[in-house]
Amino acid sequence: MHSKLKPLGYYNYTVILTYIGMLIGIVGIAYALEHSTCAAIICLMLAGFCDMFDGAIASTKERTVQEKNFGIQIDSLSDLICFGVLPAVITYSMNPHNNLILAVSALYALCALIRLAYFNVDEQERQKTSTSSREIYYGLPVTLSALFFPLVNAATKVFSWKTSIAPTITLFVMAVLFLTPVPLKKPKLLGKICVLLCGIAEVFFVIFSLDFV
Repeated sequence: MHSKLKPLGYYNYTVILTYIGMLIGIVGIAYALEHSTCAAIICLMLAGFCDMFDGAIASTKERTVQEKNFGIQIDSLSDLICFGVLPAVITYSMNPHNNLILAVSALYALCALIRLAYFNVDEQERQKTSTSSREIYYGLPVTLSALFFPLVNAATKVFSWKTSIAPTITLFVMAVLFLTPVPLKKPKLLGKICVLLCGIAEVFFVIFSLDFV
């Protein structure tokens, strides 16, 4: 039973990284609204780094059923802000007053919402019959936007593409893939290290390709 003397929620170390990632996502949205595109994209990538390790940290502690369910919910809610809303806001902020880009951005955020809500239900049902970690995901994880989206935006700058085309197409394709039930194997430690190294290299590419405005 909840004690009236304590705030709602959980505040142990297993969720701190998720909270930090969400706060970085909010900062990124603020930068995007101020048209500081590069800073917003860096925030997106930093949120991706936080998400990469929050599950591993959470697994180091024995948790109650309530704590596990809270972890599932808070992780998806944070993902919606960081990898659903933030890329959509960045894309529209680069091309304001464009109804087509607004529609694609809204569709992207909606597909991210649907995927994350479906995953929450599916994961809670799975944990009723299994205590092991999930090995297979279906559809493109929303967190991969932290890898693909900055790369596309940096390439747009390097190759002088029209800013409204490549990011918008990327959002649309990712939105479709979020809900496409293609099985993807969850990366192990080596895979995560490779993704991390690619992400670090991408950070430098983005910094040197985009201007802070």
